[in-house]
Amino acid sequence: MLNNRKLKKNYISNSHLNNSEEFKLKKPSWIRVKAPISSGYLSTKELISKAKLNTVCESASCPNIGECWSKGHATVMILGDVCTRKCGFCNVKSGSPNEIDFFEPYRLAKAISKLNLRHVVITSVDRDDLEDGGANQFVKSIQAIKKLTPNITIEVLTPDFQRKEGALEKIIKAKPDVFNHNLETISRLYKKVRRGASYEHSLNILKNAKDLSSTIFTKSGIMVGLGEKIEEIEILLHDLRLAKVDFVTIGQYMQPTKGHLSVEKYLTIEEFNKIENLAYKMGFLLVSASPLTRSSYHADDDFHKLKMAREKLINV
Repeated sequence: MLNNRKLKKNYISNSHLNNSEEFKLKKPSWIRVKAPISSGYLSTKELISKAKLNTVCESASCPNIGECWSKGHATVMILGDVCTRKCGFCNVKSGSPNEIDFFEPYRLAKAISKLNLRHVVITSVDRDDLEDGGANQFVKSIQAIKKLTPNITIEVLTPDFQRKEGALEKIIKAKPDVFNHNLETISRLYKKVRRGASYEHSLNILKNAKDLSSTIFTKSGIMVGLGEKIEEIEILLHDLRLAKVDFVTIGQYMQPTKGHLSVEKYLTIEEFNKIENLAYKMGFLLVSASPLTRSSYHADDDFHKLKMAREKLINV
């Protein structure tokens, strides 16, 4: 059993959000979402609640929650709902997390079997307090899901596991179908946007995942609208291709609260199309770029597109 109490003093961040900017950009007309009121949404919410599971959909205030939950698609967040870091863009709670819930993987697997999914996404908060960063809980979750629903495909969206030796190897050995780790933003903005993280380390996580398993699909996501330039986005995309990433998602950053980082710009649909075309020219198997694109948005359909793209490439 891992003891996380002795590691609590080693948290990367105990900082608080302190954005004092008063000017706020008006949200453009092309960013609109429907209120979550459908029967499908309510049934998914009830199932998640009864299973005592956390979702990044709720914790991170995802704008697509109504659409996704109406279809029974939810991105489950394991290892609790309290993160040991405090990134400038993220709405997940930060602080001292609870002890590991060892029954969580089994409740997760049972809930997923009831949702009758073809594809599931599992993510987690950062757990810098744990010796393995929570990797073993990912492994147990993958194993429990495969046991109950052997035909489902599994995507993991992991933290960076900084200074957690062997964590990535454990997860890849459990054979998820997609390994996802979000780069989030350009290198220049890392200290501002991803406190305690490293651009180079995140790139290496993605590269090492592919080196450990040539057949696994690798994926990463970024936000735009935080002050990056198109030339910097191009460099980031080039870096992801050097890391052999297959799939990139690009979405508009939206400020969760007044304490979070401000939106510097709302990109137009045409600008998103330009970035998407640029990424495809670099050789990504799949690119999703739009204002409401999020890392797990349409993950089910996108996985099948990924498989088709790879098959097409192999048969050329």
